[in-house]
Amino acid sequence: NFLSHNSDFLLHNCEYKSELLESNSRTSISLSDPGDGHYVETEPMLPDGRLSGEEADEEEESEAEGQQQATRNMPKESPLAMALQILVPFLLAGFGTVSAGVVLDIVQHWEAFKNITEIFILVPALLGLKGNLEMTLASRLSTAVNVGKMDSPIEKWNLIIGNLALKQVQATVIGFLAAVAAVILGWIPEGKFQIGHAVLLCSSSVATAFIASLLQGIIMVGVIVGSKKTGINPDNVATPIAASFGDLITLAILAWISQGLYNCLDSHPYVSSLVCAFFMCLTPLWMVISSKHPASRQLLYSGWEPVITAMFISSIGGLILDKTVSDPNLAGIVVYTPVINGIGGNLVAIQSSRISTYLHFHSTPGEVPEEAKGCYYPCRTFCGTGANNRSAQVLLLLVIPGHLIFLYTIDLMERGHTSLTPVFMVVYLAAALFQVFLLLCIADWMVHSMWKSGKDPDSFSIPYLTALGDLLGTAFLALSFQFLWVIGDQDSDVGD
Repeated sequence: NFLSHNSDFLLHNCEYKSELLESNSRTSISLSDPGDGHYVETEPMLPDGRLSGEEADEEEESEAEGQQQATRNMPKESPLAMALQILVPFLLAGFGTVSAGVVLDIVQHWEAFKNITEIFILVPALLGLKGNLEMTLASRLSTAVNVGKMDSPIEKWNLIIGNLALKQVQATVIGFLAAVAAVILGWIPEGKFQIGHAVLLCSSSVATAFIASLLQGIIMVGVIVGSKKTGINPDNVATPIAASFGDLITLAILAWISQGLYNCLDSHPYVSSLVCAFFMCLTPLWMVISSKHPASRQLLYSGWEPVITAMFISSIGGLILDKTVSDPNLAGIVVYTPVINGIGGNLVAIQSSRISTYLHFHSTPGEVPEEAKGCYYPCRTFCGTGANNRSAQVLLLLVIPGHLIFLYTIDLMERGHTSLTPVFMVVYLAAALFQVFLLLCIADWMVHSMWKSGKDPDSFSIPYLTALGDLLGTAFLALSFQFLWVIGDQDSDVGD
């Protein structure tokens, strides 16, 4: 079988070489790779023999790489090692969400946020971009590292640049659609509509999505390349680090741009339109760059369903936040919303990325392992000694101590409008634990279902899961605060 594999590999290279000679297109190292039209979603990274920039005189090197990839094994790690690798980025991500909560608690009193409350509908949708785009990019590149598709410097940078360009296209479009959703969800039911406010929402959303996505994408590439060089499994660290400062960066940019455009609304009303038009006009450039690579080109056409659906799911969470913030009795929810949403999204993204990597190693597209066949039940996720069972157990165990640290951090900073009474902590922690439990169960079912249907889980599952995390987190938090108000555990002036 090994000799047969090598002979097939050499035959493929010879055929590829002859095709290049016949078309008189000897290629040098570049971003351009038109592909052969047979790239599918379950090949998120370049498979053997599909190397862009491959030259005729690299046949022996390609053969050696093929042999190395044929013997590559799934990285093994103990539960302790996995927990330690996850812990540091998890805490970093948590403190990032705490910072975002503090920022949101401050900016809710700014003129733009008080007079255009629909900006709150944008918050979960734009913060959700880290799940729709950043974590999806991190998951795809982490799987690429683990299966050896980033060992070649040429392929590594082709993959990175193509995916970054794709992400900018998606960020711009999602930012625009999030503004449209905010207008529909916020104003249409009330019968109020102001074109100036609508244009401001659109400009703020598009500019925030574009700038934040670019900054976070560059950081993410550095984290994954650094993880590969230091021998750390990027599945454990990439997705939480993607969110560590993502919420803070996105929220700060949104607040700054929204307030700046609001200040110009009366004196220079055309500024908002110019800002929106500028970022929208850059979209064709990013589309051209992303279409140069087969992986990003495929997702440029097929990768819209999950990110757009996830954006609308997050916007429903934003509508809940908008209505809750409008109630003075529930003002304390603002500072905790990014925390519970961010932590839930970070943990489920780690699990999704790990399951996806496991399937890339142990299964062929359309087929799932024996233990994942049949009807789903929650015990399948948490009971057992498999790698995915252990990771689910570790991630669920991190919820309580993690949230306790973040709650006391917010309390020490004297932020928010709620004191940490025993009743409040029990209700809050129960909501957070139930949120993560549901998300891990949904992730197990969703990733295997997508793999069985021929879709790449790295590109399709995380947007849905993080959006569900936003919706469940905001809904459970709103219910918790409503419950606390009903039973009399209330003090809405803490932190004023």
